[in-house]
Amino acid sequence: MKINEIKIKKALLLILTAGLMTLCSCAKDEDKYVKIGLLHSTTGSMAVSEIPVLQAELMAIEEINNSGGVLGHKIVFVQEDGCSDPKVFSDKATKLIETDKVAAIFGCWTSDSRKAVRTVVEDHYNLLWYPLQYEGMEASPNIMYIGAAPNQQIVPAIDYCVENFGKRMYLLGSDYVFPQTANRIIKAQLKPINGEILGEQYVSMTEKAFYNIIEDIKEKQPDVIINTLNGESNIYFFEQLKKAGIDTESIPVMSFSIGEAEIKNIGAQNCAGNYVAWSYFENLETTINGRFTQNYKKRYGSDCTVGDPVEAGYIAVWLWAASCEKAGSFDVEKIRIAAKGMSYIAPEGMVTIEGSNQHLNKRARIGLIREDGQIKEIWSSNTVIRPDPYLSAYDWARGL
Repeated sequence: MKINEIKIKKALLLILTAGLMTLCSCAKDEDKYVKIGLLHSTTGSMAVSEIPVLQAELMAIEEINNSGGVLGHKIVFVQEDGCSDPKVFSDKATKLIETDKVAAIFGCWTSDSRKAVRTVVEDHYNLLWYPLQYEGMEASPNIMYIGAAPNQQIVPAIDYCVENFGKRMYLLGSDYVFPQTANRIIKAQLKPINGEILGEQYVSMTEKAFYNIIEDIKEKQPDVIINTLNGESNIYFFEQLKKAGIDTESIPVMSFSIGEAEIKNIGAQNCAGNYVAWSYFENLETTINGRFTQNYKKRYGSDCTVGDPVEAGYIAVWLWAASCEKAGSFDVEKIRIAAKGMSYIAPEGMVTIEGSNQHLNKRARIGLIREDGQIKEIWSSNTVIRPDPYLSAYDWARGL
């Protein structure tokens, strides 16, 4: 099964058109626009996941501009392709700051790309607004972390698995920072309750052959598979898992990086009945979410899907704009200070930027993948959870 290249090309055409229109409309008065960088993979294995996030950021820019802009300035953007390669992300971030003079950068998906850009924004004292849940163990003054910290995704998801499936787990992930660190967290979390790791495998994000791993899973019969695969490899894993006759009743899969957009490419028929952990699902029943999803589908097509990173990319732009307004400036340090404690009513509900670490206070949610490709919320935290990227509140996490 391949990524729908026609839809990606259409999305890229829309992005290019939006950029040209924005630049043309503001070129007449350079003092009345502020420039930001959008840095996502529009080619390579991560394009299928990152393009929808980019589209959400573009929609937020358009909405803000239509409402008067930021501090009386229209937002214009410079878009760069990270090519699913951390080195390219680093080079493009440098270009955005040094050549294009952007006030902030919005982008990245994988932790490898974030870490590559982190060095750049710290060296240049710029600001990256990062839309993904991630493995934690980080709190840079030059990054705003809009996705979930590990105590808002990994920890509650493992608790859910232990309670509902069992504590014998098989770990499968892509071969880079997030899966490896997430699995260290999981092993530490399971140790005090005598949980068991039956297998731990890492593969390339472009891996297509999972037959040997699936045979190992069939032989060991874990209670649950913890999936931290990213990119196209998810398509092949779920296809081959189903062909091997492993059903969700006997060995369910809990995924940390599969949202509605990825389900669409995997094929709901191949992954329905499995589980995901996020802070947001497309079908959350709130007025703001209804308006957000309706506008997104109106702009990009009724068959488009909206997942957690898409929503996070959208609210990142709005949070930046609100921080600029509060600061009365586009200066990075003034924006950082203004952002501390800022709340925003997002499609997922109320979120607040934690002043001590620049992560969001947000809810944790567990979802069940339905046959129509949507995700049904089956559990959520009772309240928003304060971000704890270093898991300092957990005794079992000492030494990670």
